[in-house]
Amino acid sequence: MSDGPREPLTAERVLQGAVELADEIGVESLTMRRLADAIDVKPMTIYHHVPGKEKIIDGMVDLVFGEIGPPPADEGWKPAMRERCVSARGVLNRHWWAAPLMETRTSPGPATIAHHDAVIGCLRRGGLSLQMTAHAYAILDSFIYGFATQEASLPFHGDDPDVPLDDLAAGMMEAIPANTYPHFLEFTVEHALQPGYDFGDSFEFGLDLILDGIERAIA
Repeated sequence: MSDGPREPLTAERVLQGAVELADEIGVESLTMRRLADAIDVKPMTIYHHVPGKEKIIDGMVDLVFGEIGPPPADEGWKPAMRERCVSARGVLNRHWWAAPLMETRTSPGPATIAHHDAVIGCLRRGGLSLQMTAHAYAILDSFIYGFATQEASLPFHGDDPDVPLDDLAAGMMEAIPANTYPHFLEFTVEHALQPGYDFGDSFEFGLDLILDGIERAIA
Protein backbone atom coordinates (compact mmCIF):
# COMPACT_ATOMS: atom_id res chain seq x y z
CA MET A 1 0.00 0.00 0.00
CA SER A 2 1.27 3.49 -0.83
CA ASP A 3 2.64 5.64 2.01
CA GLY A 4 1.33 8.78 0.31
CA PRO A 5 -1.90 10.59 1.27
CA ARG A 6 -5.06 8.57 0.74
CA GLU A 7 -7.33 9.76 -2.06
CA PRO A 8 -10.40 11.41 -0.49
CA LEU A 9 -13.58 9.41 -0.74
CA THR A 10 -16.21 10.82 -3.08
CA ALA A 11 -19.38 9.46 -4.65
CA GLU A 12 -17.51 9.24 -7.96
CA ARG A 13 -14.76 7.14 -6.39
CA VAL A 14 -17.34 4.83 -4.81
CA LEU A 15 -19.16 4.31 -8.10
CA GLN A 16 -16.01 3.83 -10.15
CA GLY A 17 -14.76 1.31 -7.60
CA ALA A 18 -18.10 -0.48 -7.77
CA VAL A 19 -17.91 -0.73 -11.57
CA GLU A 20 -14.36 -2.08 -11.42
CA LEU A 21 -15.34 -4.62 -8.77
CA ALA A 22 -18.41 -5.73 -10.73
CA ASP A 23 -16.18 -6.24 -13.77
CA GLU A 24 -14.31 -8.81 -11.68
CA ILE A 25 -17.05 -10.54 -9.68
CA GLY A 26 -20.39 -9.49 -11.15
CA VAL A 27 -23.04 -7.24 -9.67
CA GLU A 28 -24.84 -10.02 -7.76
CA SER A 29 -21.73 -10.70 -5.71
CA LEU A 30 -21.08 -7.04 -5.02
CA THR A 31 -21.66 -6.17 -1.36
CA MET A 32 -20.95 -3.03 0.59
CA ARG A 33 -18.25 -4.82 2.55
CA ARG A 34 -16.51 -6.12 -0.57
CA LEU A 35 -16.74 -2.68 -2.14
CA ALA A 36 -15.29 -1.07 0.98
CA ASP A 37 -12.39 -3.51 0.91
CA ALA A 38 -11.82 -2.80 -2.78
CA ILE A 39 -11.57 0.95 -2.32
CA ASP A 40 -9.84 0.66 1.08
CA VAL A 41 -12.41 2.34 3.32
CA LYS A 42 -14.73 1.28 6.11
CA PRO A 43 -18.17 0.08 4.95
CA MET A 44 -20.10 2.72 6.87
CA THR A 45 -18.06 5.47 5.24
CA ILE A 46 -19.60 4.64 1.88
CA TYR A 47 -23.07 5.55 3.16
CA HIS A 48 -21.96 9.16 3.64
CA HIS A 49 -21.62 9.42 -0.17
CA VAL A 50 -24.07 6.87 -1.62
CA PRO A 51 -27.03 5.80 0.55
CA GLY A 52 -27.22 2.13 -0.39
CA LYS A 53 -26.66 -0.61 -2.94
CA GLU A 54 -29.59 0.34 -5.16
CA LYS A 55 -28.28 3.88 -5.50
CA ILE A 56 -24.84 2.46 -6.21
CA ILE A 57 -26.30 0.33 -9.01
CA ASP A 58 -28.11 3.39 -10.37
CA GLY A 59 -24.79 5.21 -10.48
CA MET A 60 -22.95 2.25 -11.98
CA VAL A 61 -25.45 1.99 -14.83
CA ASP A 62 -25.17 5.72 -15.42
CA LEU A 63 -21.38 5.41 -15.65
CA VAL A 64 -21.75 2.63 -18.22
CA PHE A 65 -24.15 4.74 -20.30
CA GLY A 66 -21.60 7.54 -20.11
CA GLU A 67 -18.99 5.32 -21.78
CA ILE A 68 -21.18 4.61 -24.82
CA GLY A 69 -20.45 6.95 -27.69
CA PRO A 70 -23.59 8.83 -28.75
CA PRO A 71 -24.55 8.86 -32.43
CA PRO A 72 -22.47 11.59 -34.11
CA ALA A 73 -24.63 14.59 -34.88
CA ASP A 74 -22.82 15.35 -38.15
CA GLU A 75 -23.59 11.99 -39.79
CA GLY A 76 -26.72 10.53 -41.35
CA TRP A 77 -28.95 8.61 -38.98
CA LYS A 78 -27.94 5.18 -40.28
CA PRO A 79 -24.11 5.44 -40.01
CA ALA A 80 -24.49 7.41 -36.79
CA MET A 81 -26.68 4.74 -35.21
CA ARG A 82 -24.36 2.02 -36.43
CA GLU A 83 -21.41 3.74 -34.75
CA ARG A 84 -23.39 4.13 -31.53
CA CYS A 85 -24.50 0.49 -31.52
CA VAL A 86 -20.97 -0.81 -32.11
CA SER A 87 -19.78 1.41 -29.25
CA ALA A 88 -22.53 0.06 -26.98
CA ARG A 89 -21.58 -3.53 -27.68
CA GLY A 90 -17.92 -2.78 -26.92
CA VAL A 91 -18.81 -1.11 -23.63
CA LEU A 92 -21.05 -3.99 -22.61
CA ASN A 93 -18.28 -6.44 -23.43
CA ARG A 94 -16.09 -4.62 -20.92
CA HIS A 95 -18.86 -4.46 -18.35
CA TRP A 96 -20.35 -7.91 -18.91
CA TRP A 97 -22.73 -7.63 -15.93
CA ALA A 98 -24.45 -4.47 -17.13
CA ALA A 99 -26.68 -5.48 -20.07
CA PRO A 100 -29.59 -6.85 -17.99
CA LEU A 101 -29.59 -3.65 -15.89
CA MET A 102 -29.42 -0.97 -18.57
CA GLU A 103 -33.16 -0.30 -18.82
CA THR A 104 -34.26 -1.42 -15.35
CA ARG A 105 -33.46 1.64 -13.25
CA THR A 106 -36.34 3.85 -12.13
CA SER A 107 -34.02 6.74 -11.25
CA PRO A 108 -31.90 7.21 -14.39
CA GLY A 109 -28.88 9.46 -14.07
CA PRO A 110 -27.86 12.37 -16.30
CA ALA A 111 -25.62 10.31 -18.58
CA THR A 112 -28.43 7.80 -19.13
CA ILE A 113 -30.97 10.49 -20.04
CA ALA A 114 -28.48 12.37 -22.21
CA HIS A 115 -27.70 9.19 -24.14
CA HIS A 116 -31.36 8.39 -24.72
CA ASP A 117 -31.98 11.97 -25.82
CA ALA A 118 -29.11 11.81 -28.32
CA VAL A 119 -30.33 8.54 -29.82
CA ILE A 120 -33.92 9.77 -30.15
CA GLY A 121 -32.66 13.01 -31.66
CA CYS A 122 -30.58 11.12 -34.23
CA LEU A 123 -33.54 9.02 -35.34
CA ARG A 124 -35.87 12.03 -35.48
CA ARG A 125 -33.34 14.00 -37.57
CA GLY A 126 -33.33 11.05 -39.93
CA GLY A 127 -37.02 11.57 -40.61
CA LEU A 128 -38.38 8.74 -38.48
CA SER A 129 -41.81 9.33 -37.01
CA LEU A 130 -42.25 9.03 -33.27
CA GLN A 131 -43.77 5.58 -33.73
CA MET A 132 -40.95 4.43 -36.03
CA THR A 133 -38.40 5.93 -33.64
CA ALA A 134 -39.90 3.84 -30.84
CA HIS A 135 -39.79 0.69 -32.99
CA ALA A 136 -36.21 1.31 -34.16
CA TYR A 137 -34.88 2.11 -30.69
CA ALA A 138 -36.57 -0.90 -29.08
CA ILE A 139 -35.40 -3.33 -31.76
CA LEU A 140 -31.82 -2.07 -31.85
CA ASP A 141 -31.36 -2.10 -28.09
CA SER A 142 -33.04 -5.49 -27.72
CA PHE A 143 -30.53 -6.84 -30.21
CA ILE A 144 -27.56 -5.14 -28.51
CA TYR A 145 -28.48 -6.16 -24.97
CA GLY A 146 -29.46 -9.68 -25.97
CA PHE A 147 -26.30 -10.21 -28.00
CA ALA A 148 -24.10 -8.84 -25.21
CA THR A 149 -25.80 -11.04 -22.62
CA GLN A 150 -25.41 -14.15 -24.75
CA GLU A 151 -21.82 -13.28 -25.61
CA ALA A 152 -20.94 -12.84 -21.94
CA SER A 153 -22.40 -16.25 -21.08
CA LEU A 154 -20.49 -18.26 -23.69
CA PRO A 155 -18.25 -20.94 -22.17
CA PHE A 156 -15.48 -20.18 -24.67
CA HIS A 157 -14.65 -18.18 -27.77
CA GLY A 158 -13.23 -19.82 -30.86
CA ASP A 159 -10.24 -17.47 -30.95
CA ASP A 160 -9.28 -18.15 -27.33
CA PRO A 161 -5.75 -19.66 -27.38
CA ASP A 162 -6.33 -21.28 -23.98
CA VAL A 163 -9.16 -23.48 -25.28
CA PRO A 164 -8.04 -26.77 -26.93
CA LEU A 165 -10.48 -26.79 -29.85
CA ASP A 166 -9.26 -30.11 -31.19
CA ASP A 167 -10.04 -31.77 -27.88
CA LEU A 168 -13.45 -30.08 -27.74
CA ALA A 169 -14.29 -31.23 -31.25
CA ALA A 170 -13.21 -34.78 -30.49
CA GLY A 171 -15.23 -34.84 -27.29
CA MET A 172 -18.26 -33.45 -29.11
CA MET A 173 -18.08 -36.17 -31.75
CA GLU A 174 -17.91 -38.83 -29.06
CA ALA A 175 -20.72 -37.41 -26.94
CA ILE A 176 -23.26 -36.66 -29.67
CA PRO A 177 -24.56 -39.48 -31.87
CA ALA A 178 -24.01 -38.31 -35.43
CA ASN A 179 -26.99 -40.26 -36.74
CA THR A 180 -29.34 -38.61 -34.24
CA TYR A 181 -28.26 -34.96 -34.48
CA PRO A 182 -26.35 -34.68 -37.77
CA HIS A 183 -26.99 -30.97 -38.43
CA PHE A 184 -26.08 -29.87 -34.92
CA LEU A 185 -22.92 -31.94 -35.01
CA GLU A 186 -21.93 -30.64 -38.44
CA PHE A 187 -22.42 -27.01 -37.42
CA THR A 188 -20.63 -27.39 -34.11
CA VAL A 189 -17.60 -29.39 -35.21
CA GLU A 190 -17.10 -28.00 -38.71
CA HIS A 191 -17.90 -24.36 -37.97
CA ALA A 192 -18.20 -23.26 -34.34
CA LEU A 193 -15.15 -25.23 -33.18
CA GLN A 194 -12.95 -24.29 -36.10
CA PRO A 195 -9.92 -22.01 -35.47
CA GLY A 196 -10.82 -18.39 -36.00
CA TYR A 197 -14.52 -18.77 -35.24
CA ASP A 198 -15.84 -15.89 -33.16
CA PHE A 199 -19.47 -15.64 -32.11
CA GLY A 200 -19.03 -11.86 -32.05
CA ASP A 201 -18.58 -11.76 -35.82
CA SER A 202 -22.35 -12.10 -36.11
CA PHE A 203 -22.99 -8.81 -34.31
CA GLU A 204 -22.28 -6.35 -37.09
CA PHE A 205 -23.87 -8.69 -39.65
CA GLY A 206 -27.09 -8.69 -37.62
CA LEU A 207 -26.86 -4.97 -36.90
CA ASP A 208 -26.66 -4.16 -40.61
CA LEU A 209 -29.68 -6.36 -41.31
CA ILE A 210 -31.69 -4.40 -38.74
CA LEU A 211 -30.54 -0.99 -39.95
CA ASP A 212 -31.27 -1.94 -43.56
CA GLY A 213 -34.72 -3.13 -42.53
CA ILE A 214 -35.46 0.13 -40.71
CA GLU A 215 -34.28 2.10 -43.74
CA ARG A 216 -36.64 0.15 -46.00
CA ALA A 217 -39.51 0.61 -43.55
CA ILE A 218 -39.20 4.41 -43.52
CA ALA A 219 -38.73 4.64 -47.29
